[in-house]
Amino acid sequence: MLNELFGLSGKTALITGGGSGIGAMMAHGFAHAGARVIICSRKLHQVEDTAAQINATNPSGSVEAFSGDVGSEDGIDAIVAEVNNRTDDLHILVNNAGISWGAPLGQFPHSAWEKVMNVNVAGLAHLTQQLLPILIKTATDEDPARVLNLGSVMGKHPLADGAYSYSASKAAVHHLTAILGKELAGHRVTVNALAPGPFQSKMTAFATAKEEQAKAVGGDVPLGRIGKPSDIQGASLFLCSPAGAYVTGAILPLDGGIHVITGGNLFGAAM
Repeated sequence: MLNELFGLSGKTALITGGGSGIGAMMAHGFAHAGARVIICSRKLHQVEDTAAQINATNPSGSVEAFSGDVGSEDGIDAIVAEVNNRTDDLHILVNNAGISWGAPLGQFPHSAWEKVMNVNVAGLAHLTQQLLPILIKTATDEDPARVLNLGSVMGKHPLADGAYSYSASKAAVHHLTAILGKELAGHRVTVNALAPGPFQSKMTAFATAKEEQAKAVGGDVPLGRIGKPSDIQGASLFLCSPAGAYVTGAILPLDGGIHVITGGNLFGAAM
Protein backbone atom coordinates (compact mmCIF):
# COMPACT_ATOMS: atom_id res chain seq x y z
CA MET A 1 0.00 0.00 0.00
CA LEU A 2 2.84 2.43 0.81
CA ASN A 3 4.43 1.87 -2.59
CA GLU A 4 1.07 2.36 -4.29
CA LEU A 5 0.53 5.64 -2.47
CA PHE A 6 4.02 7.14 -2.39
CA GLY A 7 5.99 5.27 -5.06
CA LEU A 8 7.25 6.90 -8.26
CA SER A 9 8.16 3.81 -10.23
CA GLY A 10 7.93 4.47 -13.97
CA LYS A 11 7.92 8.25 -13.51
CA THR A 12 10.39 10.74 -14.96
CA ALA A 13 11.11 13.90 -13.01
CA LEU A 14 13.10 17.04 -13.77
CA ILE A 15 14.52 18.96 -10.80
CA THR A 16 16.18 22.29 -11.49
CA GLY A 17 18.93 23.31 -9.10
CA GLY A 18 19.20 19.65 -8.15
CA GLY A 19 22.89 19.61 -7.34
CA SER A 20 22.72 20.72 -3.72
CA GLY A 21 20.46 21.63 -0.82
CA ILE A 22 16.74 21.02 -1.10
CA GLY A 23 16.97 20.00 -4.77
CA ALA A 24 19.46 17.25 -3.98
CA MET A 25 17.31 16.10 -1.05
CA MET A 26 14.33 15.73 -3.41
CA ALA A 27 16.43 13.94 -6.03
CA HIS A 28 17.52 11.39 -3.43
CA GLY A 29 13.95 10.81 -2.27
CA PHE A 30 12.53 10.53 -5.78
CA ALA A 31 15.23 8.11 -6.92
CA HIS A 32 14.64 5.84 -3.93
CA ALA A 33 10.90 5.97 -4.70
CA GLY A 34 11.68 4.52 -8.13
CA ALA A 35 11.76 7.56 -10.40
CA ARG A 36 14.11 8.38 -13.21
CA VAL A 37 15.37 11.75 -11.98
CA ILE A 38 17.00 14.34 -14.23
CA ILE A 39 18.77 17.13 -12.37
CA CYS A 40 20.30 20.28 -13.80
CA SER A 41 22.09 23.40 -12.62
CA ARG A 42 24.59 25.88 -13.95
CA LYS A 43 27.47 23.93 -12.36
CA LEU A 44 27.76 20.66 -14.27
CA HIS A 45 30.34 19.13 -11.92
CA GLN A 46 28.03 19.66 -8.96
CA VAL A 47 25.00 17.91 -10.45
CA GLU A 48 27.18 15.13 -11.83
CA ASP A 49 28.71 14.58 -8.39
CA THR A 50 25.27 14.58 -6.77
CA ALA A 51 23.93 12.11 -9.33
CA ALA A 52 26.90 9.79 -8.75
CA GLN A 53 26.50 9.98 -4.97
CA ILE A 54 22.79 9.14 -5.10
CA ASN A 55 23.26 6.34 -7.65
CA ALA A 56 25.94 4.85 -5.36
CA THR A 57 23.25 4.31 -2.71
CA ASN A 58 21.53 1.78 -5.04
CA PRO A 59 18.12 3.43 -5.41
CA SER A 60 15.35 1.62 -7.24
CA GLY A 61 15.32 4.56 -9.65
CA SER A 62 18.21 6.56 -11.08
CA VAL A 63 19.65 10.06 -11.34
CA GLU A 64 21.26 11.73 -14.35
CA ALA A 65 22.58 15.25 -14.77
CA PHE A 66 23.20 18.01 -17.26
CA SER A 67 24.09 21.69 -17.20
CA GLY A 68 21.16 24.10 -17.38
CA ASP A 69 20.49 27.74 -16.56
CA VAL A 70 16.97 29.06 -15.86
CA GLY A 71 18.24 32.63 -15.70
CA SER A 72 17.71 33.43 -19.38
CA GLU A 73 15.30 32.59 -22.18
CA ASP A 74 18.09 30.95 -24.17
CA GLY A 75 19.06 28.90 -21.13
CA ILE A 76 15.50 27.72 -20.66
CA ASP A 77 15.18 26.82 -24.34
CA ALA A 78 18.34 24.73 -23.97
CA ILE A 79 16.93 22.92 -20.93
CA VAL A 80 13.71 22.13 -22.77
CA ALA A 81 15.64 20.82 -25.77
CA GLU A 82 17.81 18.63 -23.54
CA VAL A 83 14.81 17.19 -21.70
CA ASN A 84 13.09 16.41 -24.99
CA ASN A 85 16.26 14.72 -26.23
CA ARG A 86 16.42 12.54 -23.12
CA THR A 87 12.79 11.51 -22.73
CA ASP A 88 9.41 11.43 -24.43
CA ASP A 89 7.59 11.51 -21.09
CA LEU A 90 7.86 13.98 -18.24
CA HIS A 91 5.59 13.33 -15.28
CA ILE A 92 7.05 15.71 -12.68
CA LEU A 93 8.64 19.15 -12.92
CA VAL A 94 10.24 20.56 -9.77
CA ASN A 95 11.08 24.26 -10.07
CA ASN A 96 13.68 24.34 -7.33
CA ALA A 97 16.44 26.53 -8.80
CA GLY A 98 16.67 29.90 -7.11
CA ILE A 99 19.01 32.63 -5.99
CA SER A 100 19.02 35.22 -3.24
CA TRP A 101 20.65 38.56 -2.46
CA GLY A 102 21.15 40.18 0.90
CA ALA A 103 21.86 43.81 1.72
CA PRO A 104 20.56 46.34 4.27
CA LEU A 105 17.64 48.56 3.36
CA GLY A 106 19.09 51.75 1.93
CA GLN A 107 21.92 49.81 0.28
CA PHE A 108 19.88 47.23 -1.62
CA PRO A 109 20.86 47.53 -5.32
CA HIS A 110 18.47 47.75 -8.25
CA SER A 111 20.36 44.93 -9.96
CA ALA A 112 19.40 42.57 -7.14
CA TRP A 113 15.76 42.87 -8.14
CA GLU A 114 16.26 42.07 -11.80
CA LYS A 115 18.59 39.13 -11.19
CA VAL A 116 16.56 37.46 -8.44
CA MET A 117 13.14 37.97 -10.03
CA ASN A 118 14.47 36.78 -13.38
CA VAL A 119 15.54 33.40 -11.98
CA ASN A 120 13.02 32.82 -9.21
CA VAL A 121 9.87 34.00 -11.00
CA ALA A 122 10.34 34.56 -14.73
CA GLY A 123 12.55 31.49 -15.13
CA LEU A 124 10.13 29.29 -13.19
CA ALA A 125 7.12 30.53 -15.16
CA HIS A 126 8.74 30.26 -18.58
CA LEU A 127 10.23 26.80 -18.01
CA THR A 128 6.86 25.52 -16.80
CA GLN A 129 5.15 26.99 -19.86
CA GLN A 130 7.66 25.49 -22.26
CA LEU A 131 7.44 22.02 -20.71
CA LEU A 132 3.65 21.92 -20.57
CA PRO A 133 3.24 19.91 -23.81
CA ILE A 134 5.41 17.04 -22.56
CA LEU A 135 3.79 17.19 -19.10
CA ILE A 136 0.21 17.23 -20.38
CA LYS A 137 0.96 14.25 -22.60
CA THR A 138 1.52 12.08 -19.51
CA ALA A 139 -1.45 13.35 -17.50
CA THR A 140 -4.61 11.37 -16.77
CA ASP A 141 -7.70 11.91 -14.62
CA GLU A 142 -6.47 9.46 -12.01
CA ASP A 143 -2.80 10.39 -12.18
CA PRO A 144 -2.17 14.04 -13.10
CA ALA A 145 1.19 15.40 -14.12
CA ARG A 146 2.84 17.39 -11.34
CA VAL A 147 4.52 20.76 -11.04
CA LEU A 148 6.12 21.46 -7.67
CA ASN A 149 7.50 24.95 -7.01
CA LEU A 150 9.85 25.96 -4.25
CA GLY A 151 8.46 28.88 -2.30
CA SER A 152 9.53 30.00 1.16
CA VAL A 153 8.20 30.95 4.56
CA MET A 154 9.74 34.34 3.71
CA GLY A 155 7.32 34.64 0.80
CA LYS A 156 4.28 34.08 2.99
CA HIS A 157 5.14 36.26 5.98
CA PRO A 158 6.94 39.61 6.35
CA LEU A 159 10.39 38.14 6.99
CA ALA A 160 12.98 39.83 4.80
CA ASP A 161 16.21 39.67 6.83
CA GLY A 162 17.80 41.86 4.17
CA ALA A 163 16.71 39.54 1.33
CA TYR A 164 14.03 41.87 -0.05
CA SER A 165 13.96 40.66 -3.65
CA TYR A 166 14.12 37.02 -2.57
CA SER A 167 11.15 37.38 -0.21
CA ALA A 168 9.11 39.23 -2.83
CA SER A 169 10.02 36.65 -5.47
CA LYS A 170 8.81 33.81 -3.28
CA ALA A 171 5.52 35.62 -2.62
CA ALA A 172 5.18 35.80 -6.40
CA VAL A 173 5.92 32.07 -6.65
CA HIS A 174 3.13 31.34 -4.19
CA HIS A 175 0.62 33.45 -6.10
CA LEU A 176 1.71 32.03 -9.44
CA THR A 177 1.33 28.53 -8.01
CA ALA A 178 -2.30 29.24 -7.16
CA ILE A 179 -2.97 30.78 -10.57
CA LEU A 180 -1.43 27.87 -12.47
CA GLY A 181 -3.11 25.37 -10.17
CA LYS A 182 -6.43 26.84 -11.25
CA GLU A 183 -5.63 27.18 -14.93
CA LEU A 184 -3.97 23.80 -15.44
CA ALA A 185 -6.46 21.67 -13.50
CA GLY A 186 -8.45 21.15 -16.67
CA HIS A 187 -5.32 19.72 -18.32
CA ARG A 188 -4.89 17.33 -15.37
CA VAL A 189 -1.70 19.01 -14.18
CA THR A 190 -1.43 19.80 -10.47
CA VAL A 191 0.64 22.78 -9.36
CA ASN A 192 1.70 23.07 -5.73
CA ALA A 193 4.48 24.69 -3.74
CA LEU A 194 6.52 24.02 -0.64
CA ALA A 195 7.17 26.96 1.69
CA PRO A 196 10.22 25.81 3.66
CA GLY A 197 11.68 27.39 6.73
CA PRO A 198 15.38 26.94 7.57
CA PHE A 199 17.17 23.95 6.01
CA GLN A 200 20.89 23.40 5.49
CA SER A 201 21.78 24.46 1.94
CA LYS A 202 24.25 26.60 0.04
CA MET A 203 21.84 29.53 0.28
CA THR A 204 21.62 29.29 4.07
CA ALA A 205 25.22 28.21 4.70
CA PHE A 206 26.02 31.58 6.28
CA ALA A 207 23.62 30.67 9.12
CA THR A 208 23.37 26.85 9.15
CA ALA A 209 26.68 25.41 7.90
CA LYS A 210 28.05 24.78 11.39
CA GLU A 211 26.10 22.56 13.75
CA GLU A 212 26.16 25.14 16.52
CA GLN A 213 24.71 27.68 14.08
CA ALA A 214 22.01 25.26 12.94
CA LYS A 215 21.13 24.52 16.55
CA ALA A 216 20.86 28.24 17.34
CA VAL A 217 18.64 28.88 14.33
CA GLY A 218 16.51 25.87 15.22
CA GLY A 219 16.04 27.27 18.71
CA ASP A 220 13.89 30.03 17.23
CA VAL A 221 11.64 27.52 15.41
CA PRO A 222 8.54 26.42 17.35
CA LEU A 223 9.41 22.72 16.86
CA GLY A 224 12.93 23.42 18.11
CA ARG A 225 15.08 22.48 15.10
CA ILE A 226 15.82 23.27 11.48
CA GLY A 227 14.48 21.03 8.74
CA LYS A 228 16.17 17.80 7.70
CA PRO A 229 16.25 15.93 4.37
CA SER A 230 13.46 13.52 5.31
CA ASP A 231 11.12 16.47 5.92
CA ILE A 232 11.62 17.66 2.34
CA GLN A 233 11.50 14.14 0.93
CA GLY A 234 8.27 13.21 2.67
CA ALA A 235 6.46 16.39 1.66
CA SER A 236 7.63 16.34 -1.95
CA LEU A 237 6.84 12.65 -2.36
CA PHE A 238 3.34 13.26 -1.06
CA LEU A 239 2.65 16.02 -3.60
CA CYS A 240 4.26 14.19 -6.53
CA SER A 241 3.03 10.64 -5.89
CA PRO A 242 -0.44 9.07 -6.16
CA ALA A 243 -1.04 10.16 -2.56
CA GLY A 244 -1.21 13.80 -3.67
CA ALA A 245 -3.20 13.35 -6.88
CA TYR A 246 -6.16 15.35 -5.54
CA VAL A 247 -4.17 18.38 -4.31
CA THR A 248 -3.55 21.44 -6.44
CA GLY A 249 -2.93 25.13 -5.86
CA ALA A 250 -1.64 24.43 -2.35
CA ILE A 251 1.22 26.14 -0.54
CA LEU A 252 2.46 23.61 2.00
CA PRO A 253 4.25 25.18 4.99
CA LEU A 254 7.34 23.18 5.85
CA ASP A 255 8.79 25.38 8.54
CA GLY A 256 8.43 23.74 11.92
CA GLY A 257 5.57 26.06 12.85
CA ILE A 258 7.11 29.43 11.97
CA HIS A 259 4.01 30.34 9.98
CA VAL A 260 1.84 30.20 13.10
CA ILE A 261 4.01 32.50 15.20
CA THR A 262 1.91 35.56 16.03
CA GLY A 263 3.99 37.21 18.73
CA GLY A 264 3.38 37.16 22.45
CA ASN A 265 0.05 36.61 24.15
CA LEU A 266 -2.14 39.65 23.65
CA PHE A 267 -2.98 40.10 27.34
CA GLY A 268 -0.03 38.19 28.78
CA ALA A 269 1.47 41.21 30.51
CA ALA A 270 -1.68 41.70 32.60
CA MET A 271 -1.69 38.17 33.96
